[in-house]
Amino acid sequence: MGYAAGVGKTYKMLEEAQDLKASGVDVVIGYFEPHSRKDTIAKTEGLETVQRRKLAYRDSVFEEMDTEAILERRPQVCVVDEFPHSNVPGSERFKRWEDVEVLLTAGIDVLTTMNIQHLESLNDQIWQISGVRVRETIPDWVVQQAHEVVMVDLTPRALLNRIQRGVVYDRAKAEQALQNFFREQTLAALRELALRQAAHEVETRLTDGDAKPPSEEGVAGPQIHHKILVLVTASPKTAMVLRRAKRVSDFLGAECFAVSVQPSGDLSGLPEADREALERHLNFARNLHIETRILEGDDVAETLVEFGRRNQVTQIYLTRPQGKVWLPALSRDPVQRVIRIAKDMQIVIVSDREPATN
Repeated sequence: MGYAAGVGKTYKMLEEAQDLKASGVDVVIGYFEPHSRKDTIAKTEGLETVQRRKLAYRDSVFEEMDTEAILERRPQVCVVDEFPHSNVPGSERFKRWEDVEVLLTAGIDVLTTMNIQHLESLNDQIWQISGVRVRETIPDWVVQQAHEVVMVDLTPRALLNRIQRGVVYDRAKAEQALQNFFREQTLAALRELALRQAAHEVETRLTDGDAKPPSEEGVAGPQIHHKILVLVTASPKTAMVLRRAKRVSDFLGAECFAVSVQPSGDLSGLPEADREALERHLNFARNLHIETRILEGDDVAETLVEFGRRNQVTQIYLTRPQGKVWLPALSRDPVQRVIRIAKDMQIVIVSDREPATN
């Protein structure tokens, strides 16, 4: 894992693959993206490469990792570059991380690469830092399954020097990168996120869940079993709230619930647009491994808080409404009403901050 392209993730991965081969391990390259980087390409010398699969899409031919060919070859270890990649339409699976899951299930160990900005729970923070909405993301639980996470670090100044010398991208692309994503302030913030994530991984793996969980942004309490509840609505901000709640629940070692409150107990009576939005948000929560429920109730606040008390919830996550479209069943200020009712729980209002601008 790194915080940006060019820090040396693929180089380090191939270096480890070469060490494994030298020690007698059967290693193959399942997918490698060279990006014309000579030093990195040199690290593939002597390693067997499984040929990519070619797929036609919109009058063009694309190359993807051939998962079935790797399964047939059945190595001990497979090298897979660019873990967050989205496969071209027509592939058996949507995401490369899903291909990796297939390899792992078959007993093949995998070395792979990704940047911190592709972690799903950090998507909103990355947008606020960089102004770029990352579309290719990986659920946190996928990364948490890794036997080992290696942070490949490089100072932002050293990375910018690599880019300026044309080591990472060609000259034209390098100039464009330096004016957009690769600003020193942005890289420094991304690096801090990556180092904090590495520290969290170390803490989690060392404690095995026995020690007091680390806190994020002061949200923690000694010897408290935290449970987090997220209210799911049709608002586009719901995805942001789910990401935030999931990240905090992982840091606290807490259970996390996502609930929608409907008078009928299901989504059938909603307008099509609202029903589709709610289904999308509930599916998104399930993909994050958050338990979902649709609760029956005419009063959203009462139903939400009653569910929270019944399940010993300690924190409720909400987003501040805009106008009258958020929760019409509540009073004029729904957030304040939930706060008044749930005095025995912590209410977290997730703000919708704009991305950083220069």
